[in-house]
Parts: sequence; C-alpha cells; structure tokens
Amino acid sequence: MHSPEHRDAGFNEPEGPPYSIEHPELFEEVARRRIAAYVIDLLVLGLVWLALSLALGLLTILSFGLLAPANLFILAALPLIYNTGFVGFRGATPGMRIMDIEVVTLTGDRPDYLQAFILIAVFYLSVSLTAWFILLIALFNDRRRMLHDVAAGTMVIRSRLT
Repeated sequence: MHSPEHRDAGFNEPEGPPYSIEHPELFEEVARRRIAAYVIDLLVLGLVWLALSLALGLLTILSFGLLAPANLFILAALPLIYNTGFVGFRGATPGMRIMDIEVVTLTGDRPDYLQAFILIAVFYLSVSLTAWFILLIALFNDRRRMLHDVAAGTMVIRSRLT
C-alpha cells in the first residue's frame, strides 16, 4: 500500500478512479521504462541463473543425476519466481525500481502475490505465443496497459515524478 504522502501528492482525482488518465504524468515514458527495466532484470536474472545453475549442477553431480529433473524445473521457473516475488512483495522488480516505475492495482494498492503471478504468467505465455507482438497493445491505450496488466487488474505507473 502506498504511503499517505504518495496519495496526497495530487495524483488522484477526488471523484474519479485512482490513477486517472487526467494525470498523464504518471504514464509518461512508461513503455520505454518498462523495456529498459526488462533488460536490467534479464541481466540480473542471467547472473542469478548462472550462479544457481553452477550450484545445482554440482548437486546434480553429487546426487549421481538424481536431482537433474528438479534442478531443470527450478531453473525453468526462475523468471516466474523472480518476477512474482519482487512484484508481489515490493510492487516492482529491481529493474523497475531503477527505472522508477511500479506495478499498482486499479485502486492504487500494491498487487498481492496472486495478481503478481497472473501478471507474470500471462506475460510469459502471451509473448511466447505471439513473438512479442502482443506488447503492441500498449500503443493503443492511454495508460499503456498490456494484456497481462488487464488480466491481472494492474497497471504500471511512474514511482516518482522528476
């Protein structure tokens, strides 16, 4: 949940929904920032994946290969775990924090873990099935929401205005 200072900063319309399009500064450059945040998170995830795969590889060798299926599952699920954990706990991944954006619900609260899981699962499913073309949906709405944002009942906004 956001602090009272965040809510009193003039971002909400008194009679309208939170994060209304009446406050376009909340959505400025969000698409560009999301792309940069994704690249940053890919780099972080790559380092985590590398370290984890080395550790799990050693465990696989020590277990004479018995742990190989579990290790493969863990490594495959790592992006889902990483993104769901950070978005559900903090409302943003490390890349999103660096790029000054965050995920909020339509009421302005931090998403819970179920919403974060839906957001991330639908993202990976939709981009894998459409070769990333599904992300073009953001160009056709004022809040720059994508299919996975709609499915999870979330949106991405600027965290602090510069």
